[in-house]
Amino acid sequence: MDISAIRKDYTIKSLDISDVNTDPVTQFKAWFEEAINAQVLEVNAMTVSTIGLDGTPNARILLLKGVDSGFVFFTNYESEKGKEIERQNHASLTFFWPELERQVRVRGKLEKVTAEESDTYFFSRPFGSQIGAWVSQQSQKLNSREDLNLKKVEIEQKFSENSISRPPHWGGYRLMPSTIEFWQGRPSRLHDRIKYEFQDGNWVISRLAP
Repeated sequence: MDISAIRKDYTIKSLDISDVNTDPVTQFKAWFEEAINAQVLEVNAMTVSTIGLDGTPNARILLLKGVDSGFVFFTNYESEKGKEIERQNHASLTFFWPELERQVRVRGKLEKVTAEESDTYFFSRPFGSQIGAWVSQQSQKLNSREDLNLKKVEIEQKFSENSISRPPHWGGYRLMPSTIEFWQGRPSRLHDRIKYEFQDGNWVISRLAP
């Protein structure tokens, strides 16, 4: 298989500074709604990139769970990513919606959401997912799948749907953006790139070379 020969020309849409909202979060919400309407698979999936404890990049796919002043997701605070964020809270998010030939890149600082926000989301989850948050010591080594199953049985015996609580090690982060870039695929690799940078309390918008 010749991987180098795999290519696709992008022709669906274009993007200009005159087309975008002055606020990048508002612009993101508009694109996100378009992605939902286009029935993009796993529309809220995003790559969350952090700085590893060894100083090298580390990335994984998570699900976006809210957009307000920032971008919200939930995880185990004691996981690998949680430990990385504790040491260095700069991170980036990347969304790719191939059905619309679009990408969005977000960079900024992560902060924990309030306990109330974490509670609200935790108790909106299916009971099985609530149990899973207690069962998994995320990123820790396991001897076998059976160990995980046994832990699940133990937790299910401990909690009912009416008695379960949110694990103290589980909650949300909000990435407060400092830069957001909107990428629209164009023919001949001459893509449209519109970048927002937060400077002196205002968003500055510029076009980047593809």
